[in-house]
This record gives sequence, structure tokens and C-alpha cells, in this order.
Amino acid sequence: MFAYLKKEIELKLSSTPAFEGVDLPKVEFSPAPEHTGADLSLTWAMAAAKVLRKNPLEIAKQTAVLLREVNGIADATAAAPGFINLHLEDKLIISSALDRRIKESSAVGSNKHKILIEFVSANPTGPLHVASGRGAALGDSLVRIHRALGHACDSEYYVNDAGNQAQLLAESLKARIQGKEPPENGYHGEYLAEMAKVAPKDLKEEEYGRWAMEYLIKTQQEDMEAFRVQFTRWFRESELHKEGAVQGALKALEENGYAYKKEDAVWFGSTKDAAAKDDKDRVLVRTDGRPTYFLADIAYHKNKYDRGYDSLVDIWGADHHGYVPRMKAAVHALGKEEKSFVPIIHQLIHLLDNGEQVKMSKRAGKFITLRELTNEVGADACRFFFASRTPNAQMTFDIELAKKQSNENPVFYVQYVHARIHSIFAAAAEKGIEVGEMLTPLTQQERALLLKLIWFKPVLQNCLNDLSPHHLTTYLMELAGLFHSFYDHCRVLDEQNLPLTRSRLLICQRVAERIKKGLEFLGVSAPEKM
Repeated sequence: MFAYLKKEIELKLSSTPAFEGVDLPKVEFSPAPEHTGADLSLTWAMAAAKVLRKNPLEIAKQTAVLLREVNGIADATAAAPGFINLHLEDKLIISSALDRRIKESSAVGSNKHKILIEFVSANPTGPLHVASGRGAALGDSLVRIHRALGHACDSEYYVNDAGNQAQLLAESLKARIQGKEPPENGYHGEYLAEMAKVAPKDLKEEEYGRWAMEYLIKTQQEDMEAFRVQFTRWFRESELHKEGAVQGALKALEENGYAYKKEDAVWFGSTKDAAAKDDKDRVLVRTDGRPTYFLADIAYHKNKYDRGYDSLVDIWGADHHGYVPRMKAAVHALGKEEKSFVPIIHQLIHLLDNGEQVKMSKRAGKFITLRELTNEVGADACRFFFASRTPNAQMTFDIELAKKQSNENPVFYVQYVHARIHSIFAAAAEKGIEVGEMLTPLTQQERALLLKLIWFKPVLQNCLNDLSPHHLTTYLMELAGLFHSFYDHCRVLDEQNLPLTRSRLLICQRVAERIKKGLEFLGVSAPEKM
């Protein structure tokens, strides 16, 4: 509907003598404020006032008269300081709301731009914690929405299985097996004590670290599976070293003039790139010849580009904020446009249990694991709650609220509508009543509900524009609220008026489909009974 109206309105405006020869602004729609009683609102007149050099309200009045001639628009009115409010014909609302398509069929397979979203990528030195869950929910939902809108998008988990952390893990596990405390700079936490109980008794000295790492990688894979996250690939850092990719990346940096030697080490000239705003140059190869993690990360990103990906989206935790400038400089040093690399930093999570904040210290090995939280409140609540806030905002996760079976709990509030509609259809089936054609004129509640259905695709596009699924959780809660209003004011099952019943069953059907699809993008189930 929006594409059709945009095209028709812009054609109408550009062919109007008063506007000819002027570089007119694009037409953009927004929901009309409730007090207007309209269906859509335009701010076009206020944008056009700058190029037409006229009073925006006068432009809005003139434009409203023109838009009344557009097919599908029942009326158009102007409001101060320059809004144009559109009242749409029922037939346009109905045909648009009943359209099940999310993407145009002609767009399928036509987008050759390849996107890779890397997320979680937690070190395989311990179980996944709650913050990893936030990154997982964010990344997985973005992948699902990208694909739904026709984009070629893959997901990846980068496993840091190289470097001295394997040795530290080995020393920590061995200490636990011997009943000792791990070294101060090692890994702490009860999970190591549990691993010590199941570790093979015949491990050789050099096998402790590898066994522990493989055990924890398998645990992380199981956690992601339980959290409904599937990765296109689990990419291991060790692969880069085996293939000589780290040295290959260093050579590329040297050829591009970004690597230099100083004090027996090799450095990256990140301060050469003023746009990246890094505050100092970084070591690539230590004085003893060992590559740094930073060089391995550069090699990994070069590998991504070499595999044919055009856009790299990295989702990192709050402690990686300082890493952004140097990676932007590295991308530029590899000869890639900075806009092709998009880092997303998601902020901290504070857990509330019975109104009190849960104290966590990853350093001391005292933290709530993602598995523990998922087991307590369920994957549905975790995924919905994590997705409900924009990544750049800290969030408070209320464990008690997440467990409530009431409308106070947002995920329950949305899921309940889906279950209620299924109970309506079960009752209709008992009476032998099936879905029918939509009747007009629409009631206020029907109209509001159908209009909300039409906004589904623009909301998904907003999620991609802002790289955040929080728009979708808000949309689903608003859709659920409108359905409750519709159900309270519009009798659905009425054997004395079967045409109206069949019409309203069609509305219910489409609402249930939208909720199920929206929840699917969030990795949340849509139960038929609650």
C-alpha cells in the first residue's frame, strides 16, 4: 500500500503546475495521531516549504485538495503547522491488510549484496553468561529479519581457540582436578569444578587445555541450540593460523603502508587514519615474534571480505567499546570502505530477582549463566525481553516479571492473543463456521487493527535501519492491545449474523498470522493454548 500511495502521490504532485520544475521532497508516511481520526499523516508540506518558500500550512491546504483525487484516498485535510492527514478508502485498507507478502516476489534472489553478522563469539573459557544472551537475541533476530526482507545474510560465531588462554585454562582445570585453587590470572568459577569431575583421567600434560576448550565449545553450542540460535558457521581462530591467514593479513597491511617496525615489534599505524579516531598505534607482532589478538582479528575480517561478504556487522559487548576505532582503521587499511564495517555495542544487563539486583562478577567466576536464566524463565521471555530494548541502552531484566502468567508480562500479553484467536477458531469450527469475505463499512476497531497489520513490513525495515529488533516487540504489543480493544467492542462469533462473523474471523486469522510471524523473527514461540 505504501509503495502504491507514494508513487501515486508523488506523480500527482510533480504534475501539478504550481510544483513543476521544483526538486520536491520525497513523500514519507507516519501513523496519524489518534485525535485526528485519520489513517495516515504526511509532513511533506513542511519539508516542501523550504524549497517552495511558502507557508507550510498553505501548502498543506493546497496539497490536501490535490490528494483527494488520488485513487484510494477518501479524504485529505490540512492541520497546523503543515500536516496533511489522509483518510483512506476501506477497500484499500482491506486489500493491503490481507496481503500476506512481506517482500515483493520480484525481489527474491535479486539482492546480491552479501551480509555477515557475527555475534556472541565468547571466549571458550567458560559457560555463556547473560550478556551473551542479549547479543545472541539481537544478532539472530537481525539475521531472520534480513532474510525475510530478501537479503542474503549469514551468521557466524568466532571461536577464539588460539593463544595463551588455552594454557591458562589448562592450568586452571588441572588445579581443580588436584583440589587446588586456579592461578590468580586463570579462570575461576564452579563450572571448572564440575568439569574436573568429568575430565578423562588419562589426560596428558599438553591435552588439558584442548580438552577443556572443546568441552566448553560444545557447551556453548548446546546453549545456543537451546536459545534457538542457529549459526551458518562456527569459525575457529585456529583455522586462520593453520592457513597462514594471519601472516597474509600482515603482508597486506605492509603493502598498504600501515605496518611498520619499532623496538623489535611490528606496529599498526592506526593513527594514520584520522577518520577512525584511534588514539595510538597498536602492536601487531610482539618482540618475541608472536602475533597479537588484534592481528588475528584483522586477519579474520580480511577473511570475511575474501569470502565475498560486502557488509560486516559485528555485535560486541559493552567492554569492547574502545575496540571500535582500531577495527575501523584496520578495515580502511585493508582497502575497504568504512561503511562496509558496522560494529554494534550492546550495553550491560542488570538482573533483578525479587526486587533486588543480582551481584555478578565474571572475573571472580560468580555470574548467572545464560542456561540458568533460560531454565528459570524460559527462552521465550529471555528472547522477547532482550529484544525489547535498543542495544545502546542498558536494560534491567526482572526475573519475577518474566515468569508471570499475566498481562503485566509483555511476552505473555502478546502470546495470549495468538492463543485466544486459536480458541476462537476452535469454537467456530464446532459451529461449522469458516472464514469469509471482508465486509464494509469497517468499524473504528476493525479499521485500527487492519491499519496496524499494514505497518508490519515498514516496522521490519525500521529494525534493519536501526539494527535493532525493539521496533518489532513494540509493534507486537501495540497489535495485541488493538486486538483486545477489537475483541471487547466487536462480537466475533454471532450465529445470527454469519457474514459478519466470517468477516471478523478473517481479521482474526490475519492478526494471528502476523503475531506468529513477528514472534518467529524474535525467536519466540506462538502457542495455540495457554
